[in-house]
Amino acid sequence: MSQFIESIKVEDQEIFLLEFHQKRVDNTFAHFGKEGSVDLAKIYKHLEHDEDGLFKLRIVYDLDKKVRTQMIPYAIPELQDFQLVENNSFDYSFKSEDRKELEKMKMKSKAEEIIIVKNNHITDTSYSNLLFKKGKDWFTPSTYLLNGVQRQHLLKNKKIKETEITLQNLKEFSHFQMINALNDFDENFIYPIGRIINLPGNEEYQDL
Repeated sequence: MSQFIESIKVEDQEIFLLEFHQKRVDNTFAHFGKEGSVDLAKIYKHLEHDEDGLFKLRIVYDLDKKVRTQMIPYAIPELQDFQLVENNSFDYSFKSEDRKELEKMKMKSKAEEIIIVKNNHITDTSYSNLLFKKGKDWFTPSTYLLNGVQRQHLLKNKKIKETEITLQNLKEFSHFQMINALNDFDENFIYPIGRIINLPGNEEYQDL
């Protein structure tokens, strides 16, 4: 049976964006025609987590409501470079524990992290949504693979805008950042667009 995953930010014993995570879990059960769901708040409460610091609460569950949990200390990684990787058939609409296809794409890459291009459109990295900066504004691709909780939160609070980002207009943006449940919107933790080693128009890196 398919297994699904939620990675939830817990910092100084406080759990973040819980309503967005719960909604995603509920939608997964509903999509597959299953009654009920799993209660993330109850799961967290039962863990009796009493440590300060930043943690990733990893909850793996299936549609029979079997649940496994891990509380993992977390540090936000800083990456050296990124590579555009084309995959027009990849689908990650549900946050599945099966990441084989993502790992396969990463193995073929020459960079530390990949940015997946689908049908000429910028989507996500292997583990996050993306934001791109133009002028003072931040934009997220309308062609995401997974509509992440942080992405939904930022759009709801009008901190970012959604737009079409393609191989053709990518160089119109000056910087980018990665966002997910553990990586907040942070103007101080951004990458110049040149960190993408095969930007369209760079002669050395013509081929995706």
